[in-house]
Amino acid sequence: MQNYIVKSQKPGRMDFTLAIIVFALVVVGLIMISSASVVISYELTGGNYHFLKRQLIFGVIGLVAMLGMSMIDYRLWRKYALHIMIIALVLLAIVLLPFFSDPVKGAHRWIWIGDFGFQPSEFAKLAILIYLSGWLARRKDDIKSFSRGFLPFILILAIVVFLVMMEPDLGTMAIIAGSAAVVFFVAGASTLHVVLGLTSGIVLLATLILSAPYRLNRLTAFLNPSSDPQGIGYQIKNAMIAIGSGGLWGLGFGNSRQKYLYLPEAHTDAIYAVIVEEMGFLRSSVIIILFILLALRGYKIAKEAVDDFGRFLAVGITTWFIFQAFINLSAILGLIPLTGVPLPFISYGGSSLIINLAAVGILLNISKYRLTQLKHERE
Repeated sequence: MQNYIVKSQKPGRMDFTLAIIVFALVVVGLIMISSASVVISYELTGGNYHFLKRQLIFGVIGLVAMLGMSMIDYRLWRKYALHIMIIALVLLAIVLLPFFSDPVKGAHRWIWIGDFGFQPSEFAKLAILIYLSGWLARRKDDIKSFSRGFLPFILILAIVVFLVMMEPDLGTMAIIAGSAAVVFFVAGASTLHVVLGLTSGIVLLATLILSAPYRLNRLTAFLNPSSDPQGIGYQIKNAMIAIGSGGLWGLGFGNSRQKYLYLPEAHTDAIYAVIVEEMGFLRSSVIIILFILLALRGYKIAKEAVDDFGRFLAVGITTWFIFQAFINLSAILGLIPLTGVPLPFISYGGSSLIINLAAVGILLNISKYRLTQLKHERE
């Protein structure tokens, strides 16, 4: 009995299960934004559904982007990986210039075009994965080398991390570094280099936390939530109240009390707290299950990819979604300090939703080209 691997060069059927999972997450997000944002929407605009209407527009644009990307051969992005990376770096640099970007809560993260704010860091998440996947696929024989593999990888990552931290955005930095590190590991990095990278990352993270008083305060609030309930611990305290109020079955859709301007960012970073408050622990767990299913489908696509570029990119995109969801959910549940990252596909935000759905489109296109396992018996 022998196994033969046949590489499919013509596109086949995309992974519709993944598409359904993502569509379900987007629909859940729209439904919950319609409830979580109603109070802040009325407070800011005099209408109840301002944020829902905008998210619907973002969702339509994102779904069109997903469909478009699913029809473009993913191998094209390898050809233009350097160009995509340069665009991302330029946008990350532009956002730091006051002429192009107005600070929001002290952070320079958005480029404003009229009433629409675009976050270059969201595009950078995808750009660095495309670039690294292509770079690692070309240098497969050099990955275990310290000078030709590890050091260039760290340099590429350091440039992006530096620009993101100038905004500053620690949560996005962690997501970019974490997903890139997983891709590097999957590509065949030396165990010693992985350990060295993780150690360096922990030291950098600790330095960044200790060097900024507000980050240190967040850590203090995490370790002792009651130390400053009206200050740095205000959001996590109200998130815990919302989650505790929900119990097993919740207060019912639309019946959240914490969204009445008690819980900051109720429709963005903290939306899961409102979901648990209204739908309860059991029903809100469906979201976690959907992300687990997304991970299984994404890594299955990576396993069956026909080339290294497709495999690395599928691993990176899937890890990005799961790692970001883990950080958001863990922070809201009080398992890690608050970091301020959105819940993928669910939190309000145009840049995040559109880029995420475009990345799903690339993942769907990778799923069209699979390794087919054939069994042939020889006498």
